[in-house]
Formats: sequence, structure tokens, C-alpha cells
Amino acid sequence: MTISLDEMTGIQALERTMPNLPMKPGRPEKAEFEYIRHGTQSLIASFNVATGHIEQASVGDTRTEADLLAHLSALIAQHPNVPKLHLVMDCLNTHQSEAVVRLVAALEPEPIELGQKGNSGILQSMATRTAFLRNPDHRLVVHFTPKHCSWLNQIEIWFSILLRKVLRRGNFTSQADLKAKILAFIEYFNRTMAKPFKWTYKGKPLTS
Repeated sequence: MTISLDEMTGIQALERTMPNLPMKPGRPEKAEFEYIRHGTQSLIASFNVATGHIEQASVGDTRTEADLLAHLSALIAQHPNVPKLHLVMDCLNTHQSEAVVRLVAALEPEPIELGQKGNSGILQSMATRTAFLRNPDHRLVVHFTPKHCSWLNQIEIWFSILLRKVLRRGNFTSQADLKAKILAFIEYFNRTMAKPFKWTYKGKPLTS
């Protein structure tokens, strides 16, 4: 199974001070430009490249190492019998953290000596942790997109759909309302819209 994962942070819960003006013949819907800001939420989402479904979504106040660990643990728990899980992520430091290394190691049939963070072994540095996570022999293999190329990750396409359909012109009375509407859209998307993206990029240089 191939999963494309990333975070969308700082999603604002904006409540418009006046109702939108509905569409009329020859006139698009008009949205009030003044708003009340109710804070922000962060979304961690896992996109199944083969099916086009959002397999796991976590919406909360933070986007920490612990949040990512909880998200990945829930994702793995949904698919306990998958023999190989390929995870595509960018090079964010939390994606190469001690917590992710320990999660990957726990999925292996034999115990792995990880060493001590900052001092020795696999946990010694970012480079040693990254090399461990990329090991193709593991049950969970991480594929990191190159720096400045996170757009290659297909979850970014899905984020643009969420932005257009829900967030850009949305009206949210609280952080809880924002979270509920994001999760409701994900359920609707999986039920009615999900399909694999037609990936057309051939790996050719974009500049000569």
C-alpha cells in the first residue's frame, strides 16, 4: 500500500460578519470580506495513491511529533495485514523523528538496537534516522521528496481540493465547527469523489 502524507497547518476558523449574498442570473455569489477569527487547526492527512481515498485524517490544535505518531499508529492499526507500507512524505524534521523511527522498528519481526538520540546508533542524527527510515527491507518504508519538491507528493493535490471546496469561502463559527466540516467533507469525498489521480509528471527537468 502506498500512502501520501502531509500536514496542512494554520487553517483559520473564520466567521463572516454578514451572510453571503446568493447567486443570481449573471451574478456570482458574494462573500463578506470582514470576519471574526476563532483560531486555527492543523490537519494531518494520509492519501491512498492506488484508491484515491483519505485513509486517515487527524485535525487538532498542534502538528507535533506526538501528533504524527498518533496519526501513523492509527493508520497502521487500520491495515494490520498489509505486508508492505510505502509512505511518501517531505523532509520535515518531525517526519524523521525518533518517534517515527521507533514506530518503524516496532513493526519488524526482530528487535532492533536503535542507540541513543544525539549520541549513538540509528538515533544518533537526522542523517542516520533518515537512512533507517528509507531502508527498503522494512515493512514500513519512507520515501522522502527532494527539498523544495513537496509538490510531487499527491496529498498536495487533495489539499487543493479541500481548499477550493471547503476552506476558501467557508464560514466557521468555532474551531470545533471547522474541524467538523473538514471531517464531514473527507467522509463525503471518500464516498462520492475518491479516485486515483492521473499522474502525468514524467520526471523530466522543468527547466533547461
